[in-house]
Amino acid sequence: MPVLDVFNQSAFDALSLAARINNPEIIPFVPRRLDDLGLFTAEPITTDKVMIERYNGKLQLVPTSPRGAPPERNLSEKRDARVFRVPQIQLEDRILADEVLGVRAFGMQSELQTVMSAADRRWRTMFNSIDATREHLRMGALKGKILDSNGSTELFDLFAEFNVSQASEIDFALGTATTNVRGKCSQVIRLIEDALEDAPYQGVHGFVSSQFMDALADHAKVKEAWERWQNGEALRMRTARRMFFYGGIMFEEYRGKVGGVDFIADNKATFFPVGVPGLFQEYFAPADFVETVNTPGLPRYAKVAPDAKYNRYVDLLTQSNPLPMCTRPNVLIPAKQA
Repeated sequence: MPVLDVFNQSAFDALSLAARINNPEIIPFVPRRLDDLGLFTAEPITTDKVMIERYNGKLQLVPTSPRGAPPERNLSEKRDARVFRVPQIQLEDRILADEVLGVRAFGMQSELQTVMSAADRRWRTMFNSIDATREHLRMGALKGKILDSNGSTELFDLFAEFNVSQASEIDFALGTATTNVRGKCSQVIRLIEDALEDAPYQGVHGFVSSQFMDALADHAKVKEAWERWQNGEALRMRTARRMFFYGGIMFEEYRGKVGGVDFIADNKATFFPVGVPGLFQEYFAPADFVETVNTPGLPRYAKVAPDAKYNRYVDLLTQSNPLPMCTRPNVLIPAKQA
């Protein structure tokens, strides 16, 4: 019986692998709340840079004037643009030939299939890390500051990039029984509406920490509404984390922590509008492979490189080139509870 070349590069063509790994059937479930919400619109691009152009038409109140007086000057529409370089995230692993030694004894799989199975197991772990990193980057875009994996190195300050001011953090003061929590919610909504100007939106959503949600649910002015919510239709909706609609805002307890980095810090919250056209985008640049140059970017890539000298192993590489973006960061409202 002929023996297959288990490390044949043609069996691991990058584009074939890209199609394989972007098939959700081989990827185990990973909590990706921002994917579930569909908040970010995927935008494949063919370069490693994104130019975002803003075109702002302003309304103005026109004062009365005597007949024949010089007219008021119309506010000119202004355009400006920002260029962003898309960051790259990638992981590498290795499969040794000894790891698929003795496959013939099982009688059901070829060597190639076994190597692919071994690669799938490695890639699943790698994909989970890539997806968690993308979620972390997107959560940064929701807060206006996109941070690297250590949770402190700043990649992009969207407020500075778009030359807008960050809203002051709202203290919900949930530790005080007399706090007007509904009034705090109205304050958040009005700040968002002012920042949106005339842009349409469907509602306001807030990702909050577990401590924030506990304090909200237990607050004297909220507790009755919380109990009614729990006894209603929401109780029959099976969700991974608690959600609560109050004061015109959908509060959601967000779970996200990798390697000691909390996506939402203790006692913190971030609020944002939903249903705003073009507000949240996620750009995908192509991989830095010869065969993917000038092609639309994909969420994930994978490639295999065999040991060219002794053919004792194959190296696995997976990468993603995502840039999540909030094009109007002044609509993002930070909050805390104390």
